[in-house]
Amino acid sequence: MNNKIEEFKTDELTDTRFVHPVKITYKQNGKNKVWEAVKSFDSVAVLLYHEEKNAFLLVKQFRPPVYLNDKTKLCTYELCAGIVDKNKPLDVIVKEEIDEECGYDVPLDSIEKITSFYTNVGVSGGCQTLYYGSINESMKIHDGGGIHDEEIETMLLPVNEFKEFIFDESKAKTPGLMFSFMWFMQNKYKK
Repeated sequence: MNNKIEEFKTDELTDTRFVHPVKITYKQNGKNKVWEAVKSFDSVAVLLYHEEKNAFLLVKQFRPPVYLNDKTKLCTYELCAGIVDKNKPLDVIVKEEIDEECGYDVPLDSIEKITSFYTNVGVSGGCQTLYYGSINESMKIHDGGGIHDEEIETMLLPVNEFKEFIFDESKAKTPGLMFSFMWFMQNKYKK
């Protein structure tokens, strides 16, 4: 990914669309406590396995919060994913995200739920529902890349390189991505 980041700065949020900083006060075991958090949307993510290429299809993109904490990470390696901001079944949102980000039209009956879990539990605690989908070139309808001003690249990771990829700390990646590889190896991979 060829990113050139300039004029990177932070400002205080006052009027937000997607995340809402909040101060939480509560009593735990008789003791008053305060916590700073962010109220945000839940999300979906999908591990895409390309049958013909024996590879995982991942997305790469610039994530400002990661860059804020580590200027050496110009992009993250992620599962195809999106926020749950529409009143639609989660598998339909997954199908739309696969189309938008990766350019594949995957039939709904080929999208399988794996599990759900909570992410960033100390700050936002959003629930992410993880899915699996198998793809091939007959499903390819366009190049992907996201919608509006998203700048998303796709990347194929050969299945036999997944372990090295997981432990490569030079690449920023999510726990959900690494978990999904392990799930795939236990539940789908045929040696």
